[in-house]
Amino acid sequence: MLRKLLLGAGAACLALAMLTGAANAMSLREAFERAYVNNPNIMSALLSVKSAAENIALRKAGKLPTIAANATVGGNFAVTEGSLSTGSSYRLGLSYNQTLFDNFQTEAEIEQARALTELSKHALRNAEQNVLLAVATAYMNVVRDTQLVDMRQANVAFFQAQLDSSESRLRLGEGTQIEVSQSRTRLAAAVASYRAAIASLQASQASFERWVGVKPSGLSRDYNFNGSLPKSIDAAIESAEATHPAILTAKAAIRAAQAGTDAARAAFGPTLNLIGSLCGIGCFNNPHQGGMTGSVQLSLTVPIYAGGALGASVRKANIEQIKSEVDALATRDEVRESLISAWSSLQNATAQIESAQSAVESGQLVVEGTIQERDVGQKTTLDVLNAQAELTSAREALISASSARVIASFALLAASGRLSPDYLGLRVEIQSADGYVATVEDVWQELRAIDQ
Repeated sequence: MLRKLLLGAGAACLALAMLTGAANAMSLREAFERAYVNNPNIMSALLSVKSAAENIALRKAGKLPTIAANATVGGNFAVTEGSLSTGSSYRLGLSYNQTLFDNFQTEAEIEQARALTELSKHALRNAEQNVLLAVATAYMNVVRDTQLVDMRQANVAFFQAQLDSSESRLRLGEGTQIEVSQSRTRLAAAVASYRAAIASLQASQASFERWVGVKPSGLSRDYNFNGSLPKSIDAAIESAEATHPAILTAKAAIRAAQAGTDAARAAFGPTLNLIGSLCGIGCFNNPHQGGMTGSVQLSLTVPIYAGGALGASVRKANIEQIKSEVDALATRDEVRESLISAWSSLQNATAQIESAQSAVESGQLVVEGTIQERDVGQKTTLDVLNAQAELTSAREALISASSARVIASFALLAASGRLSPDYLGLRVEIQSADGYVATVEDVWQELRAIDQ
């Protein structure tokens, strides 16, 4: 039964190797570049910036005139004293409407739209960080699980050899049935552990493909940070408070909320509109009479009572402003917490690697020595199995700690606001909506589009 399990595990490993070997080897830097170009999360964040920028044009339109051409055509009839008379009318003209003054409410709304656009820009940078960190995590998880599969496969082979040895010794009368059973038990556990490693690797591969867009192949743990990691926790905190996209997003939200409060308060003031009309055709009751008519008027509106809506708007805006400031404090604390956690994880992983390396070196010597002593009758098969189990645990700890150190390094970069394509030196075009924002700031583009 165990041999069938081993054959099944070997077949799964072979299929897995064929799956991962389908593509060319990919470095972590190449994975970053591919994900940055193709990941939908970054594209969605970029589209959010463009969508937010359109609100600038919408708010600016409140200060500019609205000009429209209007045309009407109609007919009429009358029946008087048994006779029917009919007629027709038509009119062609222009209308003009512009808000000259609204107590600076439009200016406040424009400022709010600009602040929200800036918020979306920082959110884009934050999305980039999250994607790059997810790529680094998925990449190193594949590396870790691949090494665990290889190591546990070798572990299965070792316990299979010990089972064969125990059975041979039993046939020769030098061993016991208990030793055979012990070896068979350890082999079954090793096969189960091996199968679990394959399942974990397949899950890590799926995560990698989600973030990078291709199947992983030929991955390597090697990555040179070139001194980009913060030298101290204080330096990391200082960098985070100045450049972290989440903190900058929170500051932009405060600015937008302040502008919203100004706009709500401005609604209590007067509004002055300029209204004009021009009639060029069909301006008179006599359809045969030519000429032109026009009118210009100023309309002043002063709010007196709006059913409590104006006061509620101001109170709500004030609450939103206070909330944005509280949220900014919470964001700062979250960033600080994630930074300290990443720093601690990095230090812990480094210590774990040093400990595991020492344990692996000594464990290997223990296994070799125990086997030799077992062969001369000074140790039992159980001693060999226990020594191999301890060596396996040390190797797994070393593999996990090595991957954890790289992931913690990138988490530290992200928490300090430095996990960006330009800081990493990626060969990609940085996603930015600055050109698009400049375009929507041009409020006369609509007229130029008509001319074209």
